Amino acid sequence: MPKEEITLNPDTWIDNYADYLFNYAVVRVNNSDIAKDLVQDTFFAGLKSAKNFQGKSTERTWLVSILKRKVIDYYRKINSKKGKAEVRMNFYNDGENEGSWIEERVPQNWINKTEKDIENQELKTQLDICIDNLPEKYALVFRMKTIQEFETEEICKELDITSSNLWVIIHRARTQLRKCMEDNWFNN
Repeated sequence: MPKEEITLNPDTWIDNYADYLFNYAVVRVNNSDIAKDLVQDTFFAGLKSAKNFQGKSTERTWLVSILKRKVIDYYRKINSKKGKAEVRMNFYNDGENEGSWIEERVPQNWINKTEKDIENQELKTQLDICIDNLPEKYALVFRMKTIQEFETEEICKELDITSSNLWVIIHRARTQLRKCMEDNWFNN
């Protein structure tokens, strides 16, 4: 019996998949505005590449695979020097005071916090610095696996690496992170 061919129906994507894709994205980027943009980009990319759909998966699976690529591209962009300079944050949303800051230059809150909160933030900052100092591929794989909790198979497929290579990269990244933290945090 021949397998039924699956065809795309873009007119139903928003009703059928928008909520699922949004929830998928927001968990990975932890920002609802960015998640909405990524879903919109996913639908647009789906429309542009509809002719390439081969019917080997469901519409939803196909759209999720596009969204995964958009999430990866988002993190690649914000983790590049150019991308960091482009990420802006609003500080006013009203009238003539409207404006935004480059994210790296956003003024920090001046609220007094406990020493523990300050120390935890300093630890997180130092860890982020250490991750940023990893080779680009190590940082990307480390973030995807340990922070964003992507599955091994997803990472391997998206980055075109073997699972053995992934675990070697994770091991090397952890080794370099341990050394960086020992040199810059624990010995201070």
